[in-house]
Amino acid sequence: MKNVFVLGISILFLWSCNNSPEKSTTHQETENHTEHQHDESSEAIELNNGEKWLVNEEMKPFVLKGEELVNTYIQNNQTDYKALAQKLNDQNDQLIKSCTMDGKSHDELHKWLHPHLNIVKTLENETDATKANEIVSQLQHSYQEYHKYFN
Repeated sequence: MKNVFVLGISILFLWSCNNSPEKSTTHQETENHTEHQHDESSEAIELNNGEKWLVNEEMKPFVLKGEELVNTYIQNNQTDYKALAQKLNDQNDQLIKSCTMDGKSHDELHKWLHPHLNIVKTLENETDATKANEIVSQLQHSYQEYHKYFN
């Protein structure tokens, strides 16, 4: 079930990335791109010749808001992790819808995004508060990883 969710989100993300007004792709190109992205998601993120990758300005607010939600949750010792997961899903949906990236930077962003989406999904499905706190820490680390590789 987890793989079906990841594949569905990947397809949605790729579809939105590939369906900007300036560019359209065929169904076959999207399928090939999805398969390529799915394989790369398990690889380590690479820097751009030692530099961070540029993320489109339209996408940044949704990453930063998600990070803010996690940090506020931790700092304020909040306990409603289900609400946090829903808010993060909302931010991720907006991130995906705002994607206009392509090329290597897009591919590298996917290497961060796929595991990040899985962490949010795990939090959403968690029933134990102690485990949920561990997952929230993983989310905080995920955003730290984002900042190592992306501007």
